[in-house]
Amino acid sequence: MTTMEETKAGSGSLFGFLDRERTVAKPGFNRWMVPPAALCVHLCIGQAYAFSVFNLPMTRLLGVSQSTPDDWKLTELGWIFSISMVILGISAALFGRWVEEGGPRRAMFTAGMCWASGFLISAFGIHIHNLWVIYFGYGIVGGCALGIGYISPVSTLMKWFPDRPGMATGMAIMGFGGGALVASPLSVWLMGKFATGSDVGVLKTFIVLGCAYFVFMMVGAAIVRVPAPGWKPKGYVAPSAATKMITKNDVFVYDAVKTPQFWLIWVVLFLNTTAGIGVLGQASAMSQEMFPGRITVVAAAGLVGLMSLFNMGGRFSWASVSDYIGRRNTYFVFMTLGFVLYITVPYAGGTGNVVLFVCCFLVIVSMYGGGFATVPAYLRDMFGTRYVGAIHGILLTAWSAAGIAGPVLINYIREYNVTHGVPKAQAYNTTMYIMAGLLVIGFICNYFVKAVDARYHMKAEGDVPADPRTAAARA
Repeated sequence: MTTMEETKAGSGSLFGFLDRERTVAKPGFNRWMVPPAALCVHLCIGQAYAFSVFNLPMTRLLGVSQSTPDDWKLTELGWIFSISMVILGISAALFGRWVEEGGPRRAMFTAGMCWASGFLISAFGIHIHNLWVIYFGYGIVGGCALGIGYISPVSTLMKWFPDRPGMATGMAIMGFGGGALVASPLSVWLMGKFATGSDVGVLKTFIVLGCAYFVFMMVGAAIVRVPAPGWKPKGYVAPSAATKMITKNDVFVYDAVKTPQFWLIWVVLFLNTTAGIGVLGQASAMSQEMFPGRITVVAAAGLVGLMSLFNMGGRFSWASVSDYIGRRNTYFVFMTLGFVLYITVPYAGGTGNVVLFVCCFLVIVSMYGGGFATVPAYLRDMFGTRYVGAIHGILLTAWSAAGIAGPVLINYIREYNVTHGVPKAQAYNTTMYIMAGLLVIGFICNYFVKAVDARYHMKAEGDVPADPRTAAARA
């Protein structure tokens, strides 16, 4: 328990309000204030999914009406998003324990500072027309904000909602999937307002977004709270670990990565994300090429927007469902239903069934989002709540790996098929079958996920694992 002297010392420091002790909720605090705090952060960093709206305008920064030889190419600009996604996974893994031990307010504050700085540094890069500055600003600094901000409320939400951990994390992570729905039209509107005959409006848009996101993320940091030690909601009864494979013990973060359960779940998330992110990133082009003349550019754009809604909705709905059927069973549904849908897509394309094609894509992308929202609760079931945020951070390296593997599979196999004379309408068929095969592997990995061996559990009184060999390894 925190002593009075420690509390006073924290209060007296320059950033004492960031201390974990200052965020402990007082009796009577309404736990439903925490999901909005998390949403303040996730809706802001979810802008990353809308960054593509800047790509074309940024190819005309110098020419304004059209690109000049000195303007940047789309291939160069594409690395901004890719770098930020890779850094997201790396920063979540590196800072996961720091986030867990320092509390959500410090993490949210840091994420807000990094996110705003990323935009402002990028604005400076636009001003001096230096792409490397933007790689550093949005890609690296902004990527750190994505990683830290993404995991910052996870364990806190599950401590507040032990009765509905899937629903709680789903509410927050839903914001990351839905952030683009706000950021995309807002960014386009701002660029239109700031555009002149000599300026495409991107620089000023970056400055406004950076400042606005900073304010909203600080609101989230200010209102977030952690429950007092031992707090439980009224009437809460812990589930039976024997019947639902939900542990009542905690596992230290670096011991968790030594377990087969961690790596099995890592592979499951990687495969589910690889399959989903490849489709999500190429939905517009794929739909137009599989249904030439029937799905126009405008219709394809509408499909992308509809997929964003299902990505967002799937995060909340599938995570909530997992509270009733269990996390392991939810992933069984993802793998089984996903397999059926991926092998159905070529059939839909071959028969010209646009409705079936669209329905397949919408359900696939809902499970892509649902996989992200369900996995924190899956980790909580396996490893307890104490270090789940840090463990989740390390697991997100699967996202970074999938962010490369998914688009590569889609793009390069399509290119190979087209080069070798396969009609564009059928060029994606091989990839769809490969994706279905990946989900079969995911199903098998998920099947082998069992309860964590007791030797990895921490002792409540000494905060060390039950197995002395594990304790010695940590030392």
